[in-house]
Amino acid sequence: MVLPTSAVPPAPWRDTGTPPPPLPGVRPPRRLRVRAAVWRLRFAVAALCVGAAAAVTVHALRPPPALTVPVVVLAHDVAAGSTLEPADVLVAAVPPGAAPGGALTRPDDVAGRVAAVDLGARLPLTPALLVDATLTGPPGTVVVAVRLDDPAMAALLAPGMHLDLVAARPEGGTGETVARRALVRPSPPGEAGAGGLLGGATSSDDAPPVVVAVTPDEAVRLAQMSVSARIVAVVVP
Repeated sequence: MVLPTSAVPPAPWRDTGTPPPPLPGVRPPRRLRVRAAVWRLRFAVAALCVGAAAAVTVHALRPPPALTVPVVVLAHDVAAGSTLEPADVLVAAVPPGAAPGGALTRPDDVAGRVAAVDLGARLPLTPALLVDATLTGPPGTVVVAVRLDDPAMAALLAPGMHLDLVAARPEGGTGETVARRALVRPSPPGEAGAGGLLGGATSSDDAPPVVVAVTPDEAVRLAQMSVSARIVAVVVP
């Protein structure tokens, strides 16, 4: 028996009057969500892994820091006869092979020491380049006290200056240079007077002597000439 067309119920998908109900939402398992996220970020994860591997490799291949030792060096040029203070020096790190033997390592080691010769900036300091602020001179010299004929000249002198000492005879004649580039040394404590570094005086007999470093031969000649001649100082570079 064939039913009339009007009696056949319409198919649900053919019912244009009411849309079909939505399908129930199904959330994928957590593991699948994590795998999907990793898959989407696979290039970024790979780049991070490569970067970490490169960093580990560089750290492993990096050579160890070079071995250095502390050395005290001058912060600026220093003239012979200058008294040093910790502010005049710096501590530099140098390879062990570049450090002179016996080089000073602490700024306090130079406090109160005197430059025996002219010293340049950045020069590593050793005990041989410095002397105590006493009656000592550079290596190869001796220290003598000279009473100058002109006390005013003595009052103008300062440690570190260089002098040519000339012997002038009272009876006249050509003067004789008995010491060249004698280094003025600090005067002993108590010798400085009110008139200048080496004291102000009204006569050559009252003027304190000038302490200079000269060669041993020059010291002998100064001693000989001081008996019969007037000693005149000429400041030289």
